Amino acid sequence: MSGAPRNPAEGGSAGRSIWTRPQRGARGPAPTHSRDEIVAAAVALADADGLGAVSMRAVAGALGMAAGSLYRHLSSRDDLLDLMVDRCVGELRPYPADDGTWLDQFLLQARRQLALHRRHPWLPDAIARRTVPGPNTLAHFDACLRLLQPVEAGVAAKFEAIAMVTGVVSLFARSAAATGTLTFDHVDLAAYPHLVAAFAEPPSTPPAQDLFERTLRSLLTGLLATDPPPGRR
Repeated sequence: MSGAPRNPAEGGSAGRSIWTRPQRGARGPAPTHSRDEIVAAAVALADADGLGAVSMRAVAGALGMAAGSLYRHLSSRDDLLDLMVDRCVGELRPYPADDGTWLDQFLLQARRQLALHRRHPWLPDAIARRTVPGPNTLAHFDACLRLLQPVEAGVAAKFEAIAMVTGVVSLFARSAAATGTLTFDHVDLAAYPHLVAAFAEPPSTPPAQDLFERTLRSLLTGLLATDPPPGRR
């Protein structure tokens, strides 16, 4: 983190985020579609054909509007992507209750994130942009910090943990969506003795926990098992 968050409402209108601007411009005729309808159409396009299919013209066409009409609601495609991300992050509600260990509850939230990313495979690319978070995204961060309240780690470590979990979620979601599968069938391994030895081992019992849970449990305990921040020792 780099200091306190800046108020996005400060500065001229050109620098204001989509979250501080009205739903539509003051000029022109009344719109035939709401902002929510525009965002829903954009999400449907991205779910069907990927983020590259989402353009102002394509979204307007899906709604039977002229492309220029969208600019009464939005200033740019980036505005649209911000709204799409925040709408989808809202699907993470309701957040886990405080009725278990912080680690179990955080893993439950991570599994919901994974399901969300699998429903919307374009999310990792849209989230990777520099942007101002919307209300649903802020609520998600707030819920994560609530779950981490029992952990005696600094705020920076907690934000790192939240970011790393999102990265792992994205990795697993992308892996599940990949069409290619690595196979060693019909491959001559004679020049690779460690591979030969590995395949000669008898099959082992798979771990009780799946790879996603094992990865996150190790990651979270490693990142957050630090000395408590000053004043809490």
